[in-house]
Amino acid sequence: MNDSRLRRPSAVRTLRVGELKVSYVPDGAMLLKPAGSLPTDPDRHRAGYGAYLNDTRRLVANTGGLLVEHGGRALLIDAGFGPRAVPEEPGHPHRGAVHGGALPGNLALLGRPPQDIETVAFTHLHPDHIGWARVEPTLFTRAAFMVPKGEWDHRGPAATAMESRTRLVLPGEEIFPGVHALALPGHTAGHTGFVIASRGTRLLAFGDALLSPLQVRHPEWSAGHDDDPAQSERHRRRLIAELGRPDTLGFGIHFADVVFGRVRPHVEGAAWQPL
Repeated sequence: MNDSRLRRPSAVRTLRVGELKVSYVPDGAMLLKPAGSLPTDPDRHRAGYGAYLNDTRRLVANTGGLLVEHGGRALLIDAGFGPRAVPEEPGHPHRGAVHGGALPGNLALLGRPPQDIETVAFTHLHPDHIGWARVEPTLFTRAAFMVPKGEWDHRGPAATAMESRTRLVLPGEEIFPGVHALALPGHTAGHTGFVIASRGTRLLAFGDALLSPLQVRHPEWSAGHDDDPAQSERHRRRLIAELGRPDTLGFGIHFADVVFGRVRPHVEGAAWQPL
């Protein structure tokens, strides 16, 4: 893997999944503290993941959304951080700097301004995934907001602005042509991925079930902010097995500049192979 790609955020990236066009739409970037996203003793494990850390010893991650297009129709999965920036919290174990704001412009560059989006679906309700729907709920003028039921049942006050436009989604439900919800709880109670399938190929958009390609090789590494680390690891192992199938691609929204890829065998078990 090209080390430089691991230390920079992703630009717009597009691929085809059968009849569907799928694009990563950047909103901004995050600098994650390794102690909150990887093993609790980062210095001990530094030799194993030093290539993933930038010059300030932070993991570079993205915030944005995944645009799925089928003919004249468009779905957006997750809605970035929104038009704001937050500095790192020095005393917090995992809260690093994060900024957003680029999502509307990047949608327009892709020929899909926000008013063209018919549905915005969410993997979960953390601020870096619901940003534009929470801060600027009128940005998507015609979109319904689809939230996993298990996630909505445990919602916090940040989701209040979305309530009037929210429709609840159940595991296995089709939310858009070729797109079905996939329950992946653990990071949050109702955390959900989405299976995007067409003409014998599928793409698994797995949200925060995997925060870094390192977790493909080390599924036992849970993030410090997983609600249920044991459940998260159990579903992560199941997800990695699915990603190893020959007809399957993956999308990791926080995977620096390697957002699209495959899981392939490795001497240590499995590894992320970027596209």
